[in-house]
Amino acid sequence: MLRKLCRQVGQQVVQQARFTAYRTFSWTNALRKDAAPQEAADSGPPKNILVEKDKNITLIGINRPQQRNAIDSLTASQLCDAFANFEADETSPVAVLYGVGGSFCSGFDILEISTDEKEEISVDILMRPEGSVGPTRRQIKKPVVCGINGYCIANGLELALMCDLRVMEESAVLGFFNRRFGVPMLDAGTIRLPAMIGLSRALDLILTGRPVGSQEAHDIGLVNRIVPTGTALGNALELATCIAKFPQRALIHDRNSVYSSTFETSTFHQAVQNEVMFTSREIIEDMQNGIKWFNQTFEPDTTHSWLKRDRSMADWDDEEVAEAAAQKEKLKQEQEAALAEAEKQKQAEKAQKKSKKAEEKPAESAESKGPKDKPTEK
Repeated sequence: MLRKLCRQVGQQVVQQARFTAYRTFSWTNALRKDAAPQEAADSGPPKNILVEKDKNITLIGINRPQQRNAIDSLTASQLCDAFANFEADETSPVAVLYGVGGSFCSGFDILEISTDEKEEISVDILMRPEGSVGPTRRQIKKPVVCGINGYCIANGLELALMCDLRVMEESAVLGFFNRRFGVPMLDAGTIRLPAMIGLSRALDLILTGRPVGSQEAHDIGLVNRIVPTGTALGNALELATCIAKFPQRALIHDRNSVYSSTFETSTFHQAVQNEVMFTSREIIEDMQNGIKWFNQTFEPDTTHSWLKRDRSMADWDDEEVAEAAAQKEKLKQEQEAALAEAEKQKQAEKAQKKSKKAEEKPAESAESKGPKDKPTEK
């Protein structure tokens, strides 16, 4: 009887333990399910746009490699914010736009439009004031260099056209592939492309939607540099660094004048007026300082030397490079002076020998005439 009672008590304890364990497990799962959305909310939206600085160059990377960097509405918003922050950053004169992974950008994420329940939402996305894939419907205030790798197609190509200069890898591909799906160009590509490569070539690319390789893109002026595969970002950064070394006020003045004459003016006279109106007092001060520096650095008898510099003009303001160039130029001038002195001495010796010969010649002729004039003895 006692054994039976103990057995019943033991079974009840086991059942109670099982129930407690089950209830604890259920509560834990419930807490995990409740915590997952909370963790996602705490972590914030995904960082589809990466922003960092290399010295004074702002690097802006499109970070959706699994989607070949297709841009959805969230990514477009983050890209607009990144460029707005770049424009407001007085310490960064140039930006580099690139794609993380194997492609630059495959355009707008069509899957986002296709999954929308309301058709009008998709239209609103495409009609955003700044652009469907970023700030493509406005002119960025400072220079932007684009590093193109992999696929740069559809609205992604329009995003590349927004940049001032384009560095393209030799294996990359451009093209308005959206032509195949009936998606129009709504990110200023129809405005910028004809201005860059001409009406006929622009129509060829826009109407056919065909792929364009790096060599053709360079030949027609669509890209500025062709670089080996895997080096677009590095070469774009190097190009941006060269641009950043120049005095920026005059550079921005000339850049604004170019864009104004291309897109905002209809006559040459109006373009010239805008060119003058873009000039400010600060630009004049920079120009005066530059002229003073030029006069101090290049003397009248050595002004020809700057045409033969081994380094680019972008390195002029680098003190180490300027000092090395000055030493090199000084050594060159010393060598030229030594050669000139040697040549001068050589010419003097020649003139002295010539003069000595000229003096000896009359004496010899007088001696030769002497015996003939002397009377002969009979």
